[in-house]
Amino acid sequence: MAARRIPSLLSRSLSAPSTSTPHFLSPGKNPSRGRGIYRFSTAAALEETITPSVQISYTQHLINGQFVDAASGKTFPAYDPRTGEVIARVAEGDAEDVNRAVAAARKAFDEGPWPKMSAYERSLIMLRFADLVDKHRGELAALESWNSGKPYEQSAKSELPSFARLFRYYAGWADKIHGLTVPADGKHHVQTLHEPIGVAGQIIPWNFPLIMFAWKVGPALACGNTIVLKSAEQTPLTALYAAKLFQEAGLPPGVLNVVSGDGPSAGAALASHMDVDKIAFTGSTETGKIILELAAKSNLKQVTLELGGKSPFIVCEDAES
Repeated sequence: MAARRIPSLLSRSLSAPSTSTPHFLSPGKNPSRGRGIYRFSTAAALEETITPSVQISYTQHLINGQFVDAASGKTFPAYDPRTGEVIARVAEGDAEDVNRAVAAARKAFDEGPWPKMSAYERSLIMLRFADLVDKHRGELAALESWNSGKPYEQSAKSELPSFARLFRYYAGWADKIHGLTVPADGKHHVQTLHEPIGVAGQIIPWNFPLIMFAWKVGPALACGNTIVLKSAEQTPLTALYAAKLFQEAGLPPGVLNVVSGDGPSAGAALASHMDVDKIAFTGSTETGKIILELAAKSNLKQVTLELGGKSPFIVCEDAES
């Protein structure tokens, strides 16, 4: 591909030394700041576009431990935001795919080994997963940047270490969740017991795909739940890769299911499903209202919402393009 002037997202400056430090890693402390364009900087420069060496191997839904096509056979495009080019065709989930995923999660919860494992055993699987994330950090970082358009250095040096660390943190909580013995009047024994909720439906946004994956999946697994996760249709690739690593770590089939698709079809089906016990959603306030309504009108499932935008920008007329 010919070199061209574009804001760098996953690209290398032709004029920059390979050892230069990106601005965002050391703001205000780089002695060379202002003297050139740095690798993976967001400045516009004459650049060559890099095609990441990572292979896109997982584009199907993960349901009951198997990668499968959408029930309809449909796919949708995953894009490289730098160029607008299609880098993969991903299985397009709808209500039928959600039904299959929820059925697998329900069976894994009611009949499978996951909820019956000791908390320590669950934590070991999560720790093995974190070790695999470290082993495959380069592939995950490249895939995250390629599909979401964020700088590679941000993915590799900030988000991937945090991703692994989050799962180690949640793994540490698995055997520290316990109830209380409560003083009572008379000859009574009163105690509380924390139990898994059941099947957790989870819907994550596009801006931090892996971090959002960790914030949703980690706590649910640590507590012994099973999961159906719908990734953002803009950034479905790393969730599928991470789910594959969980399989390698020994997670039983059906415990973590990943369905790709858009909100009005797959997301709505998940939020309104009668066999989902809890729904967690991160996204816009307007969509959050819809999620809450669908949850209430179905089985009055528990809902956790993280809504709204933040950090608005004001772009002045004299801003450089």
